[in-house]
Amino acid sequence: MIVCVCHNVSDRKIRQAVSEGVTTMPQLREQLQVGTCCGKCHSCAKTVLRESLEEGAREPQPAFFQPAFAAA
Repeated sequence: MIVCVCHNVSDRKIRQAVSEGVTTMPQLREQLQVGTCCGKCHSCAKTVLRESLEEGAREPQPAFFQPAFAAA
């Protein structure tokens, strides 16, 4: 779904930005220009951002194997 008509930003683009580390509206505005023209998309973009962050928090984080170092 298109969230920002002025800059042709979809919810998918917002979710991708979140997966790349965006966590705030100022960061989203800087990266995708969401809400920088007419401003009508701000509340919808904020909702998509919040939902994306919540979804990311629920997903299990991968466990990384750390090898033990042998004592010298």
